[in-house]
Amino acid sequence: MTDPDKTGFPGPGGRPGGLGTFLLGFVMAVAGGYLLLQQVTITGGYWQLWGVNAFGLSLVPLLFGVFLLFFRGDSKPGWLLLIAGAVIILVGILSHMDLYFRPTSLYNTLLMLVLLVGGLGLIARSVKTGNGG
Repeated sequence: MTDPDKTGFPGPGGRPGGLGTFLLGFVMAVAGGYLLLQQVTITGGYWQLWGVNAFGLSLVPLLFGVFLLFFRGDSKPGWLLLIAGAVIILVGILSHMDLYFRPTSLYNTLLMLVLLVGGLGLIARSVKTGNGG
């Protein structure tokens, strides 16, 4: 590891210089990620259990855990049911999401991916140890 530059800031990767490369890579990665995520559409479906809407059933452990915690704040089964119910709801939401990439041109797709991956490459180059650029 080399000594910090004149500013006292060692820079990314603990070596002098590389801050400009890091910032350029960060801006590129954020721009590419933003553009890529703007092309994604998310839709949700119904929670089905044997053909019946089952979202209400997923609330039962959570609500029973809340009941036990209001009844007795240090209830281990209450905390277990509360956490399990929250996890069931989160998993249910995530498992019923459908992600679609909106139609776009090849040029726009390549632009988004080059910005994202190129920016990540510049970030990785700026933080690697050693003196090679």
